[in-house]
Amino acid sequence: MAEPPSKNVITIRDVAGLAGVSQMTVSKVMRNVGNISATTRNKVLNAARELGYVPNSLAQSLSSRRSRLVAVIIPSMADVVFSEVLSGVNSVLKTQGLQTFIGESHFEPETEMELMRTMLSFQPAGLLLNGGMVRNPEGGELLRKRACPAIQLWDCEENDLDFAAGPSHEEAGRMVAERFLAQGVSRIAYIGTELEKDLCAKRRYLALRARLAEEGITLVTRNSESMPRQAVSGRVLAEQLLAEHPDIQAIHFLNDAMALGGLSYLHEVGVQVPEGVSVIGFNGTSIANTVRTRLTTVDVPRTAIGEIAARALLDLVGRKASPSFWRAPLSLVEGNTTPAIR
Repeated sequence: MAEPPSKNVITIRDVAGLAGVSQMTVSKVMRNVGNISATTRNKVLNAARELGYVPNSLAQSLSSRRSRLVAVIIPSMADVVFSEVLSGVNSVLKTQGLQTFIGESHFEPETEMELMRTMLSFQPAGLLLNGGMVRNPEGGELLRKRACPAIQLWDCEENDLDFAAGPSHEEAGRMVAERFLAQGVSRIAYIGTELEKDLCAKRRYLALRARLAEEGITLVTRNSESMPRQAVSGRVLAEQLLAEHPDIQAIHFLNDAMALGGLSYLHEVGVQVPEGVSVIGFNGTSIANTVRTRLTTVDVPRTAIGEIAARALLDLVGRKASPSFWRAPLSLVEGNTTPAIR
């Protein structure tokens, strides 16, 4: 059990000391007011950058009280995965009088960095970030010099923050590979989007490809870096895939939404599922909304990830010892888009 790290809040006094100016001068520079020379302004800004100082935008309203705000940055509120994770976070934090304020990164490093800079200026009680993000050096430096606990969501691996809650994406990729191998199929494809931005999805894909390669199977890949992670993309990419590879026997989609879009195309053109092509999704968001077509998918406990991340944050704020990660259990939920294994 690791002890929570001690973080010192950088103040305006620290910046003034390093820059060799008065606290009033620093305040004027940060508020962009007053007649300050360019030389002095640069000294103050360089000192603030070196120390990782961000102005406390809520200083007056919070006074000497601890902030009741928790900053959360996720890829998109429109993605039901992250809305369910957030539901878990809020269900725990609200009982302690804490409130979340949320930003969307859309997997863009620059956007995430700007959000972090803004949110950290409020001196939040904690920071929750999505895992699997490509981060630029400035964003990494902000995280290194933060004055609050930081927690990674949706990924229990590749973590350099105080705690991580999420699945093993390598395990998910191997799980899908084993399911296809158990069927005895060898012409297998992957359909996804934004793999160079979403490193969690990329790790699932690479694990799937590596496991199939061990059996001498080459994974056919159809990935778009510009299309949304939605049903319409799954449909379009499935059409492109089958036009080039009509002999495909099995397809794994990046998520359930794309899988359902792909299934709509397969049904429309008369491809029998699962007799002709079997399909597996990921994340389990389709399970509660199925009627006739029950998608086979890797289910992830999305709400539980948020709940456990929030409890870990409370432990860190309270200076309690805590583990460094929680690995969310995965389960392959069998639907009728894969054949029964005898």
